[in-house]
Amino acid sequence: MLLLVLPPQAFAAEVLQVRSATLLQIGDRNRNYSVQLACVQVDPEDEPQAQDWMRRALPRRRRVNLRPEGSADGVLLARVTPIGDDLDLGSALVSEGLAQVTCPGV
Repeated sequence: MLLLVLPPQAFAAEVLQVRSATLLQIGDRNRNYSVQLACVQVDPEDEPQAQDWMRRALPRRRRVNLRPEGSADGVLLARVTPIGDDLDLGSALVSEGLAQVTCPGV
């Protein structure tokens, strides 16, 4: 009997929807879940501009890497980086002046 072993394929998560400036709907092969950008907060008056920025940075189906930081109320808290970029989206929002850091030491 010949056994053929194939390496497992990696499937990146992809953006299904930008729901707010810091909340994304993400999907992988067989699940959809909500992901909140970790350690950032957007002021309500900056929300429309920040959400537009996120939609430009993360078009639908853009593949992303997630670095989980925890969870809150069933929502994954994570640092999100588009594949092929070194850009952490939370840090980028802060750099753009659209968000503030909420975690000490970040």
